[in-house]
Amino acid sequence: MKPDFKLTNAEMRLAELLWSYAPIASMQVIRLAEQEFGWKKSTTFSILRFLIDKGIAQNLQATVSMLYTREQFIAEQSSRFVDDTFDGSLPLFVAAFTRSRKLSQQQIDELQQLIDSYDASDQPASQPTTKQAGSRAVAQPSESTGD
Repeated sequence: MKPDFKLTNAEMRLAELLWSYAPIASMQVIRLAEQEFGWKKSTTFSILRFLIDKGIAQNLQATVSMLYTREQFIAEQSSRFVDDTFDGSLPLFVAAFTRSRKLSQQQIDELQQLIDSYDASDQPASQPTTKQAGSRAVAQPSESTGD
């Protein structure tokens, strides 16, 4: 089953708690969720079940662990958002983002550093590159495929 990275607010709250403490005994998750969120045992187990069903967490032998680090989860969630919303075009995402927010000089410098340090050889060869055509991104065959 492919993991579902779209979480509700409650699921994300529990996931954040689990990333801080996992692996953790399931009964300890109940106590922490009650302390942190005021949740009842049934609420916590229901939300935990959703995280398990979505392929984000597991509960084996009464021990809850996360199947992804927080960083892996955020990276995958972000990638899927850009794929679903902007046809996989990071430039279209940045353009949309900067239409509603002004970037500080520090943010611009940080983005420039990311671009300058990017090594295209780290990109998987099977991934198509993206090129702008008007206002839509058009997938171009990767040079390494010989297309």
